[in-house]
Amino acid sequence: MSMPKVPRTCPVCGSGERSQVFAEETYDASRIGQYAFASRKLPEYMHYQLLLCADCDLLYASPVPDSGSLAEAYRDAAYDSSLEAACAARTYARLLTPLLNRLPDRVGALDIGTGDGAFLKELLAFGFSEVRGVEPSSAPIAAAADHVRPLIHQAPFRRDDFLPQSLRLVTCFQTLEHVPAPLELARGAFSLLKDGGVMFCVVHNCRALSARILGRRSPIYDIEHLQLFSPRSVHSLFRAAGFQDIRTKIILNRYPVKYWTKLFPLPASVKNSAIAAANALRIGWLPLTLPAGNLAVVGFRTRPK
Repeated sequence: MSMPKVPRTCPVCGSGERSQVFAEETYDASRIGQYAFASRKLPEYMHYQLLLCADCDLLYASPVPDSGSLAEAYRDAAYDSSLEAACAARTYARLLTPLLNRLPDRVGALDIGTGDGAFLKELLAFGFSEVRGVEPSSAPIAAAADHVRPLIHQAPFRRDDFLPQSLRLVTCFQTLEHVPAPLELARGAFSLLKDGGVMFCVVHNCRALSARILGRRSPIYDIEHLQLFSPRSVHSLFRAAGFQDIRTKIILNRYPVKYWTKLFPLPASVKNSAIAAANALRIGWLPLTLPAGNLAVVGFRTRPK
């Protein structure tokens, strides 16, 4: 896969002069397959050149593929992670529950990067109306439940596709890492929220203990991830987008053992055998809760009274 690349400055604060090289590029086009731009895939342990911004603490890739190449790659990506998507949606629903009493109503909700719409089901169960999702990839939409699929618009997020101040809630789970302009996305979400509305995101935390232990053998270092956040950088992003009452929280993820096996940095031959055994044995389907290095962040359009 040949993808022209373009340089960029820090996509949160715009700084470039004080960014230092964190890791050299390890991208190998010959290893790109149909799941390279799919969610919850088998890690390839490849990434573009990574720079660390001294001003906002964002870890970001530069140069990165141009927007047209990325759009094509995501549109055609394969999908095989409905089970894991449902597990993640239940985790995120539990995190959303304490926020519900702070919302004036439950009219208007948008899930950005919704995949097969697993979280849209949770929003409907919470009683939200006017629920929608956006997803650039064809395969997960095809895998969506019949009652959810009509709620999903196949496209990248564009603020102009929605009415200003028409939403009470915007969610975006492990998607901010994938977009070339995360600040533009956050500002767009802010413009769509009603007063008192909330944006709720989950991002990979490059300062997490798991990332520090595994180093660049952590699955968060990936060609899909154009930036990786920390508590400081994601707070800077939300503040620059206009949000108030910004809060972050380290979260635990609950997935089947077989999925955790997929993520663990083992030699390929050992990992393939372990995955096959996990799929064949009952233990592989048992749920296991672990800190996966993810960070939840919420921000309100106005400070709640």
